[in-house]
Amino acid sequence: MSNRVSRPRLPLAQLLAAAALAAVGTAQAQSSVQVYGLIDMSVGQFQAAGATKNKAVQSGNMSTSYFGFKGTEDLGGGLKANFATEGFLRADSGSSGRFNGDAFWARNSYVGLSGNFGGLTLGRNTTSLFVSTLIFNAFGDSFGFSPSIRHYFTSGTVSGDTGWNQSISYSTPNMGGLSAQLQVAADDGSGRKYGGNVLYFSGAFAGTVAFQKVKNSTTTSQIGASYDLGGAKLYGQYGKVKNDLTNVSYKLTDVGVAIPVGAGKVLFEYGRLTPVTRTTITAGYDYTLSKRTDLYAVAMSDKKTATNTGSTYAVGVRHKF
Repeated sequence: MSNRVSRPRLPLAQLLAAAALAAVGTAQAQSSVQVYGLIDMSVGQFQAAGATKNKAVQSGNMSTSYFGFKGTEDLGGGLKANFATEGFLRADSGSSGRFNGDAFWARNSYVGLSGNFGGLTLGRNTTSLFVSTLIFNAFGDSFGFSPSIRHYFTSGTVSGDTGWNQSISYSTPNMGGLSAQLQVAADDGSGRKYGGNVLYFSGAFAGTVAFQKVKNSTTTSQIGASYDLGGAKLYGQYGKVKNDLTNVSYKLTDVGVAIPVGAGKVLFEYGRLTPVTRTTITAGYDYTLSKRTDLYAVAMSDKKTATNTGSTYAVGVRHKF
């Protein structure tokens, strides 16, 4: 007499369905997609040097408001496929883009591979110069309040936008705190472009060297550094821009400090652009409510030769999701 227990056999269709579900589960475990973004709104008086006063509720002054999707797939052997597509928005009006006519996915829009060799992406990529500029000033990527960002990217100095279309970007692995990025972009109507940066982070010290060339337009070089004293973090930048369109060579100097106070930080930044002689000074306090939400108050003086001084006063809220 046999002790073998008889088991019912599954039909072939059920076996195939079970195998398909197992494959889907494995694929889901190896892949991820995220939805994320930031909404920044402020209210106050906004005035650039030589411009009229504007009392308003505005989007994107401390950080440009945006939303995005990104994902990664583990291909095995340390190799991963990555993508990101991100769009700017103006929360004060519900409009897409940073300005009328801006592309819908103007922040980043790329696909690429990463692994032990570093990372390679193709599409629209944020420039290395912009990354180095925002890291080494107290107000980060603030187009509304950062003297450094305003002098490089909104004062008629650097050309080529903060993101490049039809570009290839390569990032090295992190080698003991040292990393580099190289970028090239085809001529999309604004000239061929290439650039890159080197970043170094070691304990309290960090530094960068960045370079960017837009053919028949501008050539930019920049050095930057920061040092965290514990009770204060110091920032400094120095850059040169040779603008073939205006036949002017610019020098940009920027120093700043962030001082922890309570649940937030006191921020101060001084920037000077010559030979136009534009001096921008910004002071503020950024109060952290949570990991995702902060409140801020900012005052900025923006002075340019032969024009009236612009005075900005604003309070705002920034939320990440």
